Amino acid sequence: MTINCKGILIDLATPKVMGILNVTPNSFFDGGKYKNETEILSQVEKMLLDGAAFIDIGAYSSKPNAEFVSEKEEISRIVPVVDLILKQFPETLLSIDTFRSEVAKATIDIGAAIINDISAGKLDDKMFEVIGKYNVPYIMMHLRGNPQTMQSLTNYDDIVKEMLFYFSERVAEARRFGINDLILDPGFGFAKTTDQNFEVFQKMELFKMLELPLLIGVSRKSMIYKTLDTSIEKALNGTTILNTLALTKGAKILRVHDVKEAMECITLFNKINL
Repeated sequence: MTINCKGILIDLATPKVMGILNVTPNSFFDGGKYKNETEILSQVEKMLLDGAAFIDIGAYSSKPNAEFVSEKEEISRIVPVVDLILKQFPETLLSIDTFRSEVAKATIDIGAAIINDISAGKLDDKMFEVIGKYNVPYIMMHLRGNPQTMQSLTNYDDIVKEMLFYFSERVAEARRFGINDLILDPGFGFAKTTDQNFEVFQKMELFKMLELPLLIGVSRKSMIYKTLDTSIEKALNGTTILNTLALTKGAKILRVHDVKEAMECITLFNKINL
């Protein structure tokens, strides 16, 4: 199970870590933390040294009820950051967290390697065309509605069955545009209640029938800290537990704020599964 990132084949037989870098002022955990070039480069260097295979950059917070950001604003936030990182760390495989084709295009043009789309192409009908043309790996997440409306769209008859249907349909459409490297993200916290998040997690093995790598992003999310009656700041232990369980259920990429701890999960998991 490999993906082609800028001509480099990444083997996902061994799970990988994707470190999160938010350059938004309002992301749920690290919003506003990285305000200048020094802070951004320092955090990227730390994540790379801790073992991140990918760095995922987002300039539009997709937390529930997040404020709307114009496409122009998103591009003006993210392009200089991509440029900055690749000048300092040219080998870095950057994933861009966006649902807009123009943002995807602008960042791939200056060296981004992966597009991570919370909407699986549903919020921009040009996205599949752009990904197909540039032939970069594409992460498609399960979502209903958009960040402003998703938490009111949690009424499912059978959530996992409906998600499998959703992914089957989106994968078929992506293939029509010649998109080769697809990765699926169940979208924990997106258009799902806490109980639904845990139901999806419990049945995660069922996504194996789609025969595509699975990315899991539960890092410090409310499903953890609300269940444990704690805070985002104290949700690292819970994150580590769910990341470990996700690996046992077939996750190939862990998308996290805390790279070192996620890498430790993978090291120990590999030791048991060699």
